[in-house]
Formats: sequence, C-alpha cells, structure tokens
Amino acid sequence: MKRQLNAVKHAIALSLGLLSFTATASNTLTAEEVIGLQQVAQAQVSPSGDHVAFTRYVPRELYKEENGLHWAELYLVDDKGVERPYITGQVTVNNIHWSADGSLIYFLAKMGEDKHTSLYQIPFNGGQAQKTLGLKETDLASYALSHDGKQIAIIAKPAKDKSVKDLEKLGFMAEVYEENLENNQLFVIALAVTDKPLTPIAWNIEDYVSDVQWSANGSQLLVKTQPTALIDDKYMKSQWHIVNVASQKLVTSFITQGKLGGAEFSHDGQYVAILGAEDMHDPAAGRLYLAETKTGKISEWLPNHLGHVSDFEWKNDKNELYFITDIDTDSVLGLIKPGSNDYQVVVKAGKFIASQLSISDSDKTIALRANTALHPNEVYMLRGSKHKATRLSNSNTWLDDKRLAKQESISFKAKDGVEISGVLIYPLDYNKGQRYPLIMSVHGGPESHDKDGWLTNYSRPGQLGATQGYAVFYPNYRGSTGKGVDYSKLGQNDYAGKEFDDLVEFKDHLVNMGLVDSKKVGITGGSYGGYASAWAATKLTKHFAASVMFVGVTNQLSKFGTTDISNEMHLVHARSYPWDKWQWYLERSPIYWAGQSETPLLIMHGKDDPRVHPAQSMELYRYMKVQGKVVRLVYYPGEGHGNRKAAAQYDYHLRLMRWMDHYLKNDGKEMPANELDHKANLEAVNKDA
Repeated sequence: MKRQLNAVKHAIALSLGLLSFTATASNTLTAEEVIGLQQVAQAQVSPSGDHVAFTRYVPRELYKEENGLHWAELYLVDDKGVERPYITGQVTVNNIHWSADGSLIYFLAKMGEDKHTSLYQIPFNGGQAQKTLGLKETDLASYALSHDGKQIAIIAKPAKDKSVKDLEKLGFMAEVYEENLENNQLFVIALAVTDKPLTPIAWNIEDYVSDVQWSANGSQLLVKTQPTALIDDKYMKSQWHIVNVASQKLVTSFITQGKLGGAEFSHDGQYVAILGAEDMHDPAAGRLYLAETKTGKISEWLPNHLGHVSDFEWKNDKNELYFITDIDTDSVLGLIKPGSNDYQVVVKAGKFIASQLSISDSDKTIALRANTALHPNEVYMLRGSKHKATRLSNSNTWLDDKRLAKQESISFKAKDGVEISGVLIYPLDYNKGQRYPLIMSVHGGPESHDKDGWLTNYSRPGQLGATQGYAVFYPNYRGSTGKGVDYSKLGQNDYAGKEFDDLVEFKDHLVNMGLVDSKKVGITGGSYGGYASAWAATKLTKHFAASVMFVGVTNQLSKFGTTDISNEMHLVHARSYPWDKWQWYLERSPIYWAGQSETPLLIMHGKDDPRVHPAQSMELYRYMKVQGKVVRLVYYPGEGHGNRKAAAQYDYHLRLMRWMDHYLKNDGKEMPANELDHKANLEAVNKDA
C-alpha cells in the first residue's frame, strides 16, 4: 500500500506543472499514472475455492528506482474481495501454484542472496517464504506439480561449466550464430524441501523442452518439445507428446501442423485438449482440438469456429472443458463436452475480456484474469449455477475516480465487401457535430486483434489521448484474429496491400461519421503496426498528417534476412520467399516510397530487438533523411521488441504525444525539440523527497 500511495503522490507531483503537455486535472488520467498502472499478472484459485493467490505487476517509480523490469508481488484475496499482501517490495514472483491440500503457495523467485531462480513456498495462513529447492548453477525456468503434490517436473537449462565464465573474463567470447544452442531439459524428482542445490539427472530428450503437464494419476506427462531453442522452431515446429513417468518412454505423439499452444489431460486421462493451428499456414494457435490418449487420434473440436480460443481448463470430476474464445472485439467463456461440437455460453460477450482460467477442486469456483474498458487486468471469480461474476481485486483504487471517455466497438463493410471492425474511444468531452484530431493505433502481428477492454498503455494512447482531445481508434484490419482462420489469412501473400488499404477506409468512415477532421489524422503502432505506420507515412502519405513508427518493418527484403522468425514469416505471412519476387518485396517496403513522403515520421526502436532488427528503423530514417523528409530516429538501449522498463516507456509516451500534438494540434512546421526535460523532473522529485 505504501508503494501505491507513493506512486500516486509522485504522479500528481509530476502532473502539476512540470510537463506542459500532460493533463493536470486531478480527475483525468495523466501519463505518469498510466506508466504506474498496476495489474494482475497471474491468478490461481485455491483447492477449496475460497481464495485466489495472484501476482501483481508493479512498475518501478519514475526518477526514483533504478532502471529495470516491473516488480511482481504476491497477494491473496478471499471471495469477499479482502486482500492480504504476502510478498511485496523489490521482488519478482511468478509461476504460482497451490499445494494439493491448499496449505502452501509455491512460486519461482530470486530472493535474498540467490544467484539463480529457485522454487519457494509460503504458508497459506501466513509466515515467511522458504526455499523449497533450487538447481546447482542454473535457473528453474518453469515447473509443474503432480496432482497429489508428491512429485515435481522441472524445466531448466543445464548448468554452465565454470570454465565458460573463466574464459569469458579472459576475452574468449566468440559467438557462433544459431549453433551450440542450449536446450531446456526436463527433470522429474520427489517434491521435498532441501537446503542444498540439486543436480538431478535430466530425462533423455534430445529436443528443447518448452512445457510439461501431469496426468491426474501422476503416471504420465504431457511434454512439449521443439527441435532447438530458436524462436522460429517454437512457433512452427513444436509438438506435444505423452510420456510414461516410470519408464520415461514415449507413449504417443500428437501430429499437428503449424503453431501450437497449451495442452491438458482430462480428469480421467481419456482425452487431451490441445490449442493449435488449423494448418501450417494458420497465423495463430487459436483452434481447439480434442485428442484421444490411447490412439493419438486428434480432431478439431470446434470446426469452422469464427473466433480464436485463447485458454481452457478441464473440470476435475467429469469430462467437460471450460474455454475462453475471443470473438471479434469481445471474449466469451464456454463449456463443451467430448462428442459434441456445440458449446454452452457460460459468460456471454460484453462482460469482460477474460484470460487465465483456474478451477477449484469441486469445480464450483472459477477464477480468471479479466479487464474491461474501465480498468486493466484484475482477479474475477465465477460461482453458482449461473456463474455469477465478481471482481475481487482493485489494483488501482485511484482509477475509480477518474473520468474516462466513451468506448465502443464499430464495424462496417469495406468497398470490396469484407467486414472490418475496431474499437473507438471518443474524446473525453465529446460534442456531437464537432470534428476532432484522430490517432489511429494499429496492432501488431498481424495475427492479433484489439478487444473492447482496457486499451491504454505507454505506446497506445487510448484514454490518455481522449483526455487530451483526441479520438483514438484501434483498427482490426483484415488478417486480424477473432473472426476465424479464413479471415486471419486474408492478408497473406499481400504485404501492405488490402490490409493497409483498410486503414484508409477506417479513416474515411470516421470522417463520414462527422467525428474526425480529415486533415488531422495521425497513426502509430508497433511491430506489424509499425510497418503500417511506416507505410502510412510513405505510400499512403496523402491520408496521414503524422506518424510514429515503433519497432516496425521498413524493408521486406532485409527484414527476412535479419529476423529470428524467417520461417514463420514465410509460412503464415508472405507465403513466398524474397528470391521468388525481389521487385514485389521491394515495392511492398516503405523505403521504396520514402521519396514521396509528406508525413512527419518519428521512428523509435529498442536497440536489442531480435524480431525486427534495429537496422530496419535506420534504413527508413536514412532513406527519408537524405531526401529531405521530416524524420527523427530514437533508439532505446537495453530494450527489445517493445519497451519493458518504466523509464523507457515513459520517455516513449512523451515523445509519441508531443509528436502528435505538434503536427495535429499545432500545425507544426519545424520538428519539436529532440530533448525531454528529465533533468527538471529528477530535481523536482529529489526536492520533494
């Protein structure tokens, strides 16, 4: 609680005059408050169903705490919404699980003098956290507890030989690219508290182990593998297997194609539910499959489903499966039985955007994580025959007093008849008939989609933009998920084609609604959304007055050769190789159209991005700069494919909104200053302290 109060005081201090472009009214959101938003990261219901253990992300305090990732604290909340802090402060807790009898909560963390991540436990009735076990000279990556609580399956990399560190100190650090990769290994041992670091023997599995799940009786494991540690293999070459625990022998492998998500045994071990892709060209693992454990036969459980399944959980006493499916801009909780392709709607669309199901032993209580248009992710509980939903946690109590703008889903047919949709946030004090500047915030992927929930963060203006007089729109252009596999494939083999033409149609629709000033439209996005923003600033420059590109693609030829997902790009995006049609790839690249740009472009990128190489941003910057275009490039050292640390997130947001204000509100001619007054903010915070 002290940390929360300090964060709010800090945000208020900053918003009261240090930053002229930050809203100052106490009942409207500020940038500092958004950067400091806390939210639930994981929620696990107790076996009894009376409590939920959860972790909460806590951003580091701006200008006070050293640079780093968000903290993750451990809390407990009962079915009345009464919270109890268990482990708080400068700590990162993750992967929480209850013991079989509900007396302990297990979690992974580095605590005290730990050099490596270990498994800890803390009593449900309170007390100190105690280290349960750790491995010698390596981190526990993840783990799974057997249902009786007697065994634990651990995934970890092998310990490094001491000579490796010694040689590094002497300068022997040559890296052989994509060779000599370390695989995650699987260990299965008895669960017992021990003071000494363990050196268990890894199971004889040649491939990289990425996930593991127990059968209810503890005799079998579901093991997910991929050929190597490469992210491309994770995306496109993963496979689930059933392995006998006693013999460590393979029982069954499930034959699937393309992307692959989670899997779980039914309570009696007769079935396995699997989240996967329809085929190798399906952009997302959103199909629900039912597999038979004895035969390995696997079939699609919801054929032709016009949505994307994101999570599921079997009941504990019968073969029925709860699942979450995202349909258009909403999410639905369903219940389905083997032998049927029809499902019961348990929680209908429009209640919340759900994720991470967790079910009590009696099956009478469901916990989940959910957000709405009014708040980020919180803990929810469902109970009773009608599955009445109750929100249990409130991570940002101050948010309840904030004025938030109207938000709604909209859809219409594009000129070629394809239905396109998105989420619109109106200006906070919207007056019908008045036209407003627009910020279009384009999602990445493109195998993703924006939902009608909480949409505001450091790189996506949302309610902050609305507070400052903007309409903010989140387009689900063709190729987005949420409308079935066929729809999600509409952008394939057509980079920057009709998928980005949709953005112009979205703009025109909002103008025709009488909401938007057609000459004051800005666009921003990250990754594939960054590609869209770069395309809007070059090929579609006539339609956009300002653009902010984040970790975006600018050259499809060099992108293929510098990314860590080239195989995935080929199979689910391009459906061809650059050498098949060099000129086509070049013409679908923003650099090709840089010479015609009339749109001021701000480019920002993490310098350690493995997905979209930082050189992508450099290329477009150089192509525009040499031709006298309005462009600026900002790199973030230590950040990857998106900024994860509070300071970099805050800096990014300030630059984003200053760029939009300058060109959409102030009709700026010269670029805004390249500096932000972080020094003054630091001095003010130190003085206040």
